[in-house]
This record gives sequence, C-alpha cells and structure tokens, in this order.
Amino acid sequence: MALTAVASSLTFTLDPAVDPVLHEGLLDLWVDVTNAGGAVGFVGPVARDDVRPALITQLAAVAEGGMRLLVGRDGAGRVVATGFLARNTHRLQGHWVWAYSVMVHPDHQGHGEGRALMAALADAARSMDGVDAIRLGCRGGLGLEHFYAACGYREVGRVPGAIRVAPGDDRDDITMLLPLT
Repeated sequence: MALTAVASSLTFTLDPAVDPVLHEGLLDLWVDVTNAGGAVGFVGPVARDDVRPALITQLAAVAEGGMRLLVGRDGAGRVVATGFLARNTHRLQGHWVWAYSVMVHPDHQGHGEGRALMAALADAARSMDGVDAIRLGCRGGLGLEHFYAACGYREVGRVPGAIRVAPGDDRDDITMLLPLT
C-alpha cells in the first residue's frame, strides 16, 4: 500500500507502483543528478544506459521486498526526488535500515527539498516495524556530511580514500546515522 505525504512543494509517495513511466522518471533523475556532479554511485558524465543496470537492480530489490522506494514529485508530476530504504538481512542488525540513492534533481536543490526528502525518508523508516535508525554512506570531498548533519544525522564512521572517483582522486567513505527514537 502506498503512503503519500506532501512536504514543501513536493509530494512523496512510499512504495508507488513501478510502471514504465516511473522507471523512466527515476532513470532521468539519476542521470541528471550524476551529470550535475551528484555523488549517487557514478561519476559524470553518464548516459541512461550507464545508469539503467543499477536502477534495474534496485527496482528488483523493491519488487522482492528487500527495499522500499520513496518518490518525490513536483506539481507537474515529474519525478524530482527519491531514496531507497534497504532492510538489513543480518539477524542482529534488523533494527536499522540503509538509505541508498538519495537524490534531488538539481533544479530543486537549495530550496529545502533535500531536507523534505530526508524527513520523508525518516517517516518512511519509522513506519517499518522494529526500525530504530537509518544509516547512509556518502562520498567525502563534497560537504555532504554537513547537509546530513543538518538533517539530524551524525557521522559514525569514515574510511579514508575508500572511494576512487578517478585515478589520483580518492575520497573518504563516510557513514552517517540517524536515530529514529
């Protein structure tokens, strides 16, 4: 069952039906964010065919029940924000979820839409039985940890140089945590 909430100028839907229009909208979002310099698993420039396999993998996990999908749409119905929540499969870590592929379209950044997305992700995680926290990883060197800290997350780990975006350009892999209680 999809849950819908309006925050800022976006409408967020948890667990929407994934049809071809949504699939293509998510793909366009991921490409646009990457090509604008966003740190969402790729280094731009990328084409749709570069990103499509990663999206298919995540949507398959949604279909299988291992992930939940949150989609933010603007007033015209265009997909402009998203995030995936993945349950832990380890029996001792089921009380927290991972947030993956969290992104807001570049045209909607700087106006509070990112904070609205993070609040909607937290609400979605709270709706999941037994979930007390959200963890996410972010790429160092872009200041993302400061944005997440402003949303209530705290840095709980850092692996120096774990992300290689290009030869000679290694970035820290930063783990952030948001307690939900």
